[in-house]
Amino acid sequence: MTFPITYIALIIAALSSGLLAGVYFAFSTFVMQSFARLPVDQGIAAMQSINITIVRSPFIAVFMLAAALSLVIAVMAILNWRGGASVMMLTGATLYIVASFLSTIVFNVPLNDALAKVDGHTAEAAQLWSTYLSDWVQWNHVRTVASLLAACAFVKALF
Repeated sequence: MTFPITYIALIIAALSSGLLAGVYFAFSTFVMQSFARLPVDQGIAAMQSINITIVRSPFIAVFMLAAALSLVIAVMAILNWRGGASVMMLTGATLYIVASFLSTIVFNVPLNDALAKVDGHTAEAAQLWSTYLSDWVQWNHVRTVASLLAACAFVKALF
């Protein structure tokens, strides 16, 4: 590494992307499945509570930090082109920004917003919950894989 700031940014981006991949993995593999096993009103209430809590938690700082570092890393890769390392830097940055960060904003957040407006005791809630579980988890899989691959690309760029 010719620039210590690049090295530090890559380490922090790799760690934050990996940490987020782990959070998403947990939701994809057992949290949402557990909520699906609950009565509809309880599953909805649990997810509504998570959606309120998560935006006030350290998760948001890590989520935003990974996005900001990805942008910085992309710029560094372009300004100081170093062949394969720069390709890995751009790959990681693109994976995180597009498939994790933007997919969250474009797909998961609107689903969360729609769920926030629902009373879990209505007939429409059951239909919405069924669709929510399917669609939200599908997009969560995307950001799980993207965050993990971004972390791998950032690590590869270090070596």
